[in-house]
Amino acid sequence: MPPTDTERRLCEATARGDWDGQVAAIAGEDLYLAVPQQGQDPLPVYDDPAAGAKCIPVLTRGMLPPWQPQQFFDRVSVEELAQDWPNDKWRLAVNPGTPCAAYLAASPGHRAGWLRVRAQVGVRPGGLLVTHYGSPLHGPVAQGLACGAPIAVHHSVPWNELGTAFLDHAADAQTLRDQWSVTDPATWQQRLDQLLGGQFVPAETEAALRARARDAGAPEDAAGEETAGSRDTAESPAVPELVTRYEERFRADGLLPADGRVVSLAALDHAHAVNLVRWGLSARLCAPPQAEQAVQQVAARAREVYGSWEEFAAGYALGRMLAFDNGWFGPQYAEAVHLHRVLTQDPSSPWRGLPFS
Repeated sequence: MPPTDTERRLCEATARGDWDGQVAAIAGEDLYLAVPQQGQDPLPVYDDPAAGAKCIPVLTRGMLPPWQPQQFFDRVSVEELAQDWPNDKWRLAVNPGTPCAAYLAASPGHRAGWLRVRAQVGVRPGGLLVTHYGSPLHGPVAQGLACGAPIAVHHSVPWNELGTAFLDHAADAQTLRDQWSVTDPATWQQRLDQLLGGQFVPAETEAALRARARDAGAPEDAAGEETAGSRDTAESPAVPELVTRYEERFRADGLLPADGRVVSLAALDHAHAVNLVRWGLSARLCAPPQAEQAVQQVAARAREVYGSWEEFAAGYALGRMLAFDNGWFGPQYAEAVHLHRVLTQDPSSPWRGLPFS
C-alpha cells in the first residue's frame, strides 16, 4: 500500500504511462533532497540503470526513510528544481528503487512542462488531513499523536508520523529556537515538561474553567484529587466574558453541543507537546524511543482532563482563540472551525476512528 495519497497518485500515473500525471502527482508537493554529509558532493548525482542516465534523486514525503541521527533532508519543490537544474541530460529520479519510483526527463522543454503543471496544480494548501499508512494507526502511540493532529492538519503533514522530519530539519530546528527558545536536549525536555503540566495556558482562565466544571459535577482527575485550580465553590473564580462569547459562537458553529461548555484549555498545551516531540525528533534533540514515550504521556495527561475527543477539540479551539484571536472572530477563528470540522467529521480522522480512552 502506498504510504500516502501522493505516492498512490504517482504509482497510478506510472502504471498507466502518464507522464503529465507523474508530474501532477508531485507538482504541488514538498520533495526531499538528501543533505550531503561531510566529504560528499553537494548533489547526490548517480547512474541509475533503470533510467539509463545520471539522476538526481528526490523522495516524496511518504517515502522518507526511518529516522537516523545523522541523516537529514531539505525540502525542495518542482519549481525550484526546474529553475536550478544543472544538466539537461540528467533525469529526476523520484523515489528511486521503490515501488513508487518515477524517472522524469529534465530537458529545457520538460522543465517548462514541470512549471506549467505546477502553475495549474498550485502549492499544496494547509488544512489537509493526511494519514501515513506505514505509521501507527492504532494503540497508545497513535492516540498520543492524535492529540497533535490539529497542528499536523494545519501544515498538511501526516498526523500519525514520528519520523525523519515534521517539515524538514532546518525549519523544525528554527521553530524550536524561535517559538520555544529550545536549542538543546535540556531545554527541549524542560519545555515538554511545562507543556505536559499545562503551564502555557492562561492560569486564571484555566482555574475558572476547572472550577466551573467541578461545580457542575465533572469527575475528578485520574488520581482522585481535585483538578488544578479548583477551590471552594464560594471562591470559584468567574469565567471571563470573552470565554462565554466564544462558547456561544462555538455552540452556533457546532464546535460545542447545544448545552456544551469547555472544561479546560489544556488541549492546546497537549497538542503543542506532541508537536514539540515531533520537532525535537526532526532537530535530533530526542530519539524515537523517547519520542514514543512522550506522546503516550500526552495522551495520558489528556485523559486526566477530558472525557472525549469532542471535549478535547473544544478545549484546543478555545485555547487557540484566546492565544491568537482575542475576540476578533477573524481568520484564526475561521481556521479553527475548519480544523475542528476536518478532525471531527472526516471518516478517516483519528478523532473518529481512535478511542479517546
